[in-house]
Amino acid sequence: MTDQTPPGVRADAPYAFPHDNLTHVELTWIEQKLEHWIRFGRVARDRIITRRTRVVSFRPGAIFAFVRWASNDFGTITSRIDVVRAVAPGEPYTTLPFVRPGGEILLRIEGWPKVREVLAAIDVTEAASVDPCDAAPDHWRHVNNRIAAGQSPRAYTMERHRAWLRRREIEG
Repeated sequence: MTDQTPPGVRADAPYAFPHDNLTHVELTWIEQKLEHWIRFGRVARDRIITRRTRVVSFRPGAIFAFVRWASNDFGTITSRIDVVRAVAPGEPYTTLPFVRPGGEILLRIEGWPKVREVLAAIDVTEAASVDPCDAAPDHWRHVNNRIAAGQSPRAYTMERHRAWLRRREIEG
C-alpha cells in the first residue's frame, strides 16, 4: 500500500517522520550505483519520496532484511545485509544507517561473498515453506555467527519452525 502523506507529517517535509511507533527504512535505487532494498519483511507503510527514493515502515516486532549495496567506476564499494527486529517505544535499540529510530540487530554481515551466503540461507528458509520474517530470531543470530566464523549455517526447517512456535506459545 502506498501512503502519500501520513497524518502528522507536512507534505512539504518528505523526510520528516511522525511519532507513529513504526520503524522507518529509507530505500534508494540508483541502478548500478546505489541500491538499498528489503529482501523480506511485512511492510506496514510504503511512502514514495522521489522516483529513486521511498520509505517503508514496519510495526514493532516485525523482522525484516535490509540490503545495502554501492559501487563506483572501479567496482563494488560495499555490500551488506542486516536482519533487524523493529522495536516498540521504550525498548532498547541499535542505530543503523537509513533506519529510524533503529532496531534490534539479529544479523549483520558485510562483504558480497558473505552476503550471498545469507541470501542463500533466506532462500533455504523459503524453500522450507517458512516466511523468513516468521523464522525464529535465534536462527538469524545463528546464521550471523556461523558465517562470521567461516562455517555454513544449519538450514531452517519446518521442524525447527514448529519447535520455535511451540516455544513461543509456552513463553507466552
